[in-house]
Amino acid sequence: MAIEQVIQDYTQDGTVDLSGNPVRRSKRGGWRACFFVVVYEVFERMAYYGISSNLIVYLAEKLHQGTVKSANNVTNWVGTVWITPILGAYFADAHLGRYWTFLTASVIYLLGMCLLTLSVSLPGLKPPACSEVNLEDCKEASTLQLGIFFGALYILALGTGGTKPNISTIGADQFDDFEPKEKAHKLSFFNWWMFSIFFGTLFANTVLVYIQDNVGWTLGYALPTLGLVISIGIFMAGTPFYRHRIPTGSPFTRMARVIVAALRKWNVRLPTDPKELNELDLEEYAKKGKFRIDSTPTWRFLNKAAVKTGSTDPWLLCSVTHVEETKQMLRMIPILLATFVPSTMVAQINTLFVKQGTTLDRAVGSFQIPPASLAGFVTISMLVCVVLYDRCFVKIMRRWTKNPRGISLLQRMGIGLVVHIIIMIIASLTERYRLSVAKEHEVVQNAGKVPLTIFILLPQFVLMGIADAFLEVAKIEFFYDQAPESMKSLGTSYSMTTLGIGNFLSSFLLSTVSHITQERGHQGWILNNLNASHLDYYYAFFAILNILNFGFFLAVSRSYVYKAEVSDSMEVLTKELKAMTLTV
Repeated sequence: MAIEQVIQDYTQDGTVDLSGNPVRRSKRGGWRACFFVVVYEVFERMAYYGISSNLIVYLAEKLHQGTVKSANNVTNWVGTVWITPILGAYFADAHLGRYWTFLTASVIYLLGMCLLTLSVSLPGLKPPACSEVNLEDCKEASTLQLGIFFGALYILALGTGGTKPNISTIGADQFDDFEPKEKAHKLSFFNWWMFSIFFGTLFANTVLVYIQDNVGWTLGYALPTLGLVISIGIFMAGTPFYRHRIPTGSPFTRMARVIVAALRKWNVRLPTDPKELNELDLEEYAKKGKFRIDSTPTWRFLNKAAVKTGSTDPWLLCSVTHVEETKQMLRMIPILLATFVPSTMVAQINTLFVKQGTTLDRAVGSFQIPPASLAGFVTISMLVCVVLYDRCFVKIMRRWTKNPRGISLLQRMGIGLVVHIIIMIIASLTERYRLSVAKEHEVVQNAGKVPLTIFILLPQFVLMGIADAFLEVAKIEFFYDQAPESMKSLGTSYSMTTLGIGNFLSSFLLSTVSHITQERGHQGWILNNLNASHLDYYYAFFAILNILNFGFFLAVSRSYVYKAEVSDSMEVLTKELKAMTLTV
């Protein structure tokens, strides 16, 4: 009996320690290991948002850049931050593994943070201070100054490319899909993951932003750098408790082989019995800690890659499992496309939303509210919403839908998309009201302060947090959950790629709309003087874009086929939840 208990104590999902040995469930993984991962993310989020939240203010006030240029520089950098995870995912899944990819990238990340702190601290690395209302009258930053500042930003972006897709994946890897209780914990992991990391975001959007605006940029950037040092130390302290997955080779190469093989055999007839397709023995997968996947009837054309024709060339003959892995990754792309537009809306938080705040009355008594600190309300509303969702909404919906998650991941994403439509409608109406007050008090031409409290922007920030609680959490969990077991880092990078594309799309739309609306002598929708601009039209355009995107999402989500579970643990979990409901 004791021997059987020891055997059952070993994880069944192929995880190992750093030496490659199977791990015992009671010694590693679970929430005990996730504690170090989650605490790391609290400090890392403080570091990242300590830079990004107020970056547009630094570019405008210290580097003397205009509205469109500074906003585009922010979104281009943030876009790069969220695109580079594809590289990090590749190295993790193909070569170094998640743990070592993460640590290597953390060093690069820290170097970027240190250089960035120096660039805002040394007088020779920034242009002289300027108090002119018209930024065009201020001395521009030199090529060297811009090179060092943006060089540091993009070194930082390269580092985050290796940390972002792997840290949440490492956390999710600590739960065994084949053990029902751990599977149940994994269902809540991404909710509490987002809940925990936003504590760091809240600190950055309030305390750090205030320090940068009122104390100094040197301390405002030095503190995030120190936070990153602490976060790396915390993560390394948890090393004895982590479960790891062995790299399984390049996912891009495997996917390319399937597509090429299917195209080369386009005229080959598929056998009626899927068992006649090429597949390795189950023992071969077990030796390498991989999962074998049975053939499915969807995307039948790709099944041709596994038809036996006498050749063993890997670019002509693939296994059924490789074909199904490719199907799973390709099947998610339409859903990925549907998340680009809402990611463009998220990009407005640290750009145009903050810029709007600089035109309003920020006084609360003798205290001046930093415009970027309103992003803290995104965090607060998101935290409250995640708790209510996990503790109340899921339990209520379970009884109705019989789904262990309460509602499906795509349904949760759909609710977030609807909230994004509401956000942009409210933002447009609020901006129209702000412009009418500016005109009434004759502060349009002189770009003076509009006599309205900055809190009129609060609804759009609060609703953005609610949208995140539905869309962003579901998006991370969806792309992780639906990715093949050997491509989890790549799947997680999908959820980050959408934010990158969204930021680049924001830069493109802002530049294009600004250019088109200024043609033929027109005043334009987006100017350095926001009081003379028409952001209300721009936000209305975004509302229409969101409505069209929601229609596209409904179309692709209806045809989406969820991947089969790798074990029967979801079925076991459903039965346990039903028993719990009956007991209650």
